[in-house]
Amino acid sequence: MPELPKLSGQEIIKILESLGFKVVRQKGSHIVLRKSHFGCVIPNHKEVAIGTLRCALKQANILPEEFIKKYKNK
Repeated sequence: MPELPKLSGQEIIKILESLGFKVVRQKGSHIVLRKSHFGCVIPNHKEVAIGTLRCALKQANILPEEFIKKYKNK
């Protein structure tokens, strides 16, 4: 499995928005994004844990390789 970078919640949201996701709501520090019938929850923290990011990508049906590629091409 590829190594995911340590990013803030805002950086992750920007990358997911560039992949077609839209912010639909927020409760506290948790931001919910959705694209068709896929969605994910991203905590708006200074640094999101790698496991949390991996689970969010799994919820959103995004491969880690696709996420890393988009991150490097921003």
